[in-house]
Amino acid sequence: MTTVHLERREPVHNRQRFYTLTVVQTLFGSWTLVREWGRIGQPGTVRESWFETEGEACEAGEQWRQRKERRGYRVVGG
Repeated sequence: MTTVHLERREPVHNRQRFYTLTVVQTLFGSWTLVREWGRIGQPGTVRESWFETEGEACEAGEQWRQRKERRGYRVVGG
C-alpha cells in the first residue's frame, strides 16, 4: 500500500466524504501511516501513526481501509 483514496457519496443526505491512507518512510527510517479525511473539496483532518516496519504500517492501513469500506466508503482511482 502506498496511497489509497476512498470516497463515500450519499446525495440524498448531502454527504460527500473522502478518506486517504498513505504509507511513507520517514527520514529516520521508520514508517508512517498518514490518514486524511473530510468533505470532498475541503481541507481534511490529518493524523499520523508511526511504525517500525513498512509491513506494520501497511497492515494498519489495510485495517483502516476495511473499516471504512464497511461504513460505505469505496476505493476510487487506480
